[in-house]
Amino acid sequence: MSNLADDLRQAADAVALLGSSCADFSALPDAEVLAGQKRIASIRRLVDTYAAWMAATIAERSRPELGHSGLAAQQGYLSPEALIQNSTGSSKGDAYKLVAVGTMIADAEAADRLVEAALSSPHTDAAEVAQLAQLAAKVPWQAPIARAVTAGTLSVDAAESIRAGLGQIDTSVTAEKLAVALEALLAEVSSLNADQVFKQARRMRDRLDEAGIAAREKQSHDDRYLRVYRLGNGNVRLSGLFAPEDGEFVLSTFDSITSPRRGGVRFVDPDRAAWAK
Repeated sequence: MSNLADDLRQAADAVALLGSSCADFSALPDAEVLAGQKRIASIRRLVDTYAAWMAATIAERSRPELGHSGLAAQQGYLSPEALIQNSTGSSKGDAYKLVAVGTMIADAEAADRLVEAALSSPHTDAAEVAQLAQLAAKVPWQAPIARAVTAGTLSVDAAESIRAGLGQIDTSVTAEKLAVALEALLAEVSSLNADQVFKQARRMRDRLDEAGIAAREKQSHDDRYLRVYRLGNGNVRLSGLFAPEDGEFVLSTFDSITSPRRGGVRFVDPDRAAWAK
């Protein structure tokens, strides 16, 4: 496994070489722009892994049973997520994501350490090691997600998409089924973004839990809403929640309206064209 500290230093050096101003970046040729974007994506992935580690540490030191002596409570926050959101300036969703993925990584690492210790003992057989691994990891089937993040092959965003998309164990979807689905999903996520990963994970969950599809669809339908506000300055604000299918329609419609048109505007009145300029 590569050393993430070394990878981070190398990634930082590579990004720094791109320049130090917007003018420097604007002067880059297309090939270097594309390569530079990949370098930036690489360093963001590494920094996010560090952020997840730190979030897990903050969450561990802010456990509810610690009460007012917990780290978050000492700083005046009700939860580790609130502390992280305030210190990073991020959204509440991003803070929850870092805690969820970081905790998943911490659990997997703790389980791996116990297994390594058991393997080093001459009195432990393979069956006992396997049983220990299952007991040590709070959510054993998620361990490969955590290891992929630590190895640098999976982003924190994609990890949370998999975790949320595949869902939790229930009576019809066992840990064994989720583990098989996860193995197949990890093999194909390298070419997908986080949104695509979530959709693929959700499709896999639906295939595993056909009986639960109707209930989830009804819940999505019941949760829908759309609110329209006219502000004091005349602007109109929209706030809504749509079921996945409705949401895709709204997004595609919005994209078609706002997507760039190539080749310039056609059949425009000369006076209107002059005014536009």
